[in-house]
Order: sequence, then C-alpha cells, then structure tokens
Amino acid sequence: MSKRNLGLPYLGLIAALLSGAAAAAQETGHESPRPVLQLAQADSGQQPSTGQPVGQAPPKEEQQRPQVQGMPQLGGVLTPRGVLVVTPSIRASTSQVNRFNFNGVAILDTLLIGLVEAEDTDRDLVEAALSFRLGLTNRFEVGLKLPYIYRHERTTLTLDSGNTPTQTQTFENAGLGDVEAYLHYQINRGLNGWPFFVANLRYKSTTGTGPFDVSRSAQGFPTELATGSGFQGIEPSVTILLPSDPAVFYANVGYLFNLQDDVNQTIGAGDQAQRIGEVDPGDAFRMSFGMAYAMNQYSSFNLGYQNDYIFSTSTQINGDKFESNRLIVGSAIIGFNYALSPRSQVNVSVQMGVTADAPDVVLTVQLPFAFGL
Repeated sequence: MSKRNLGLPYLGLIAALLSGAAAAAQETGHESPRPVLQLAQADSGQQPSTGQPVGQAPPKEEQQRPQVQGMPQLGGVLTPRGVLVVTPSIRASTSQVNRFNFNGVAILDTLLIGLVEAEDTDRDLVEAALSFRLGLTNRFEVGLKLPYIYRHERTTLTLDSGNTPTQTQTFENAGLGDVEAYLHYQINRGLNGWPFFVANLRYKSTTGTGPFDVSRSAQGFPTELATGSGFQGIEPSVTILLPSDPAVFYANVGYLFNLQDDVNQTIGAGDQAQRIGEVDPGDAFRMSFGMAYAMNQYSSFNLGYQNDYIFSTSTQINGDKFESNRLIVGSAIIGFNYALSPRSQVNVSVQMGVTADAPDVVLTVQLPFAFGL
C-alpha cells in the first residue's frame, strides 16, 4: 500500500495516546492534593495501626479519578496542586512512499510503450522533547513542550525511457521544533457514576523552521527540510474518562485550527519564479478512543485508535488559488506503562498506520518524573 507522510503543516497531529491505568488517590470534598503517577502504591483505604480512620472519606456516589497517563497534551488525569511533572521523551517515526507513473500506450498488461517513472521516498523523523506540567489547583493545570527535531529524507527517482537514468537525493535537517503550550481543566467530579470530563486547549507556535523558511536552490527547490509547520495552531478538545475497574475507557474529540498567513515570498528566479501569497493550512478534526487496563499496581497496557481528518490546504500562487487533497490519518495504538516508583514511570507506545496518509510506524518513549509530592 502506498504511504504518504502528512507534510510539515501537520507534524505533531498524529500522536494521540493515553496509556496506563491504575487505582487513583481518593479525592475529598476539600480538594486536598493527591499524588500523581502513584501506580506503585494506590490509595487502598487501609487504616493505620491504631485502627482509627484518618481524614474524611469521599462521598460514596463519587468515583475515584482514574490515573491514565501517556500523552498529557490530549487531556487525562490532572496534576495535583503544587506538583510539577517533568517528562523527557523521544518519538521516532518512519514512512515510505512508493509511486509508479506511466505515460504512454499499454498494448498488453505486460507490454508498455512510453515513459515509466518510479519514485521511492523514505522519510524518518526523530523528536526529542522535554515537557512540563504544573498543577495550579487539583482540577486545573498548565503545560509546556519543548521539542527538538531531526529529519532525514531520501528519494530515488527512476525514469525508464531507454537509458534508465536514476537520480537519488538526500536531505536532512535538525533544530528546534514548534513549542507548544497546554491548558487542562477537569469539568466535573464523576458523581453518581458519570464519566470524568476534561476540557483542553493547545497552542502550537512557529518556533521551528517552516517550509517557506528553508534554504532553496536558484530553481526554487528546497535544499534542507523544515523542522516546524510554519503556521500557528489552536486546538480545543474534550477528553472523557470512564472508570470500569480494572479498566478505564477513554475518548478524545478535538478540532485543530491552523491559522492562515500571508507568506508574501517569491520562490525561484526568472521564468520559474512563483509568488506565494495567502496560505491557509487545512484544519483537522481529531478523535481517538481506547481502553487502558491495569494488570497490577505497577503495570498496565493500552489499546486504542486515533483518526485525524485533515481538510485541504489553500495556497495563492501567482494570484491563483490552489487546493491540496484532503488527508485521512488513522493509526492503531498499543502502549505499555510501568511504575518505577511513586514519583516516576515509563510509558512506551507504538502507533501503526492503517491509512495511506499515516506514517508506517511511530514509536514513543516517555519518562515522567514528579516533583513536590
């Protein structure tokens, strides 16, 4: 099956995962701080040696808030007040594009007279990131992600027109990616068997090198790869968490607004010069769902699916408007979570593309550390 990479305006849209589930610390009516990442020793309601209960028990009709971790920018269990979670992570993705074009006459299925063009493109991306999450209250947190991107692309073009010439081009680049900021707010308290609802807001900056900022040859062809989309983005979304011990069912629905911009740039020279005006990157409707299952108090696994529907991009070239094709990016997700201590854990997830527009494989490893418990 032919695979196509998303393209730079949509980097970072394909990673929706909430992995890990375990028993949660019980939430009192006074909203007292609760440990985060507490997979190793969840609150079991045990009494101290004196045999007397300590503190006030939560209302019977209120559920425990599930500890689902993985991709915090999508919304999940919030960080308790005064707790800072620092998460170093690394994400590697790879995709391969194979295209075969024929211009000519087909006498038989095995006899082609004309020009045969075959293109093979391998795209690799590695993102090393440092994320921060701070609980301002027990139901409201802020977050920040600082990514560093490395990209490599190798394209081999074969033209079978008698002398079979082959051309191979290799590009790569590394640098700061698009910095992202997050806001998360838990709307309800899960009373009377209701699921938990978390409202999320994500902002993506343009700190990375955009596709119109890279260096180009005299003919206008890029000589390096971009590390950012080049356009600002705002994404509101809602996360739903439904505990069903020992599992937690989750879903996330959001809409990414990519803000248009006037590029106002001429690419190429002479007769090949093209004037780029207004560019409106396609917005994206995003959704994901799945289940996290706790195997014991230390480990859990996750199964899910993520799908992004990306609308067409509108570009003004020499005064005329052109629109790209729409994309459907679907990935199956499997993840594993293990608690190293009450303050730290390791999350590993694998996304496997199931649509033509999705990367073949995306591997993500996260190591969250909590401070202030």
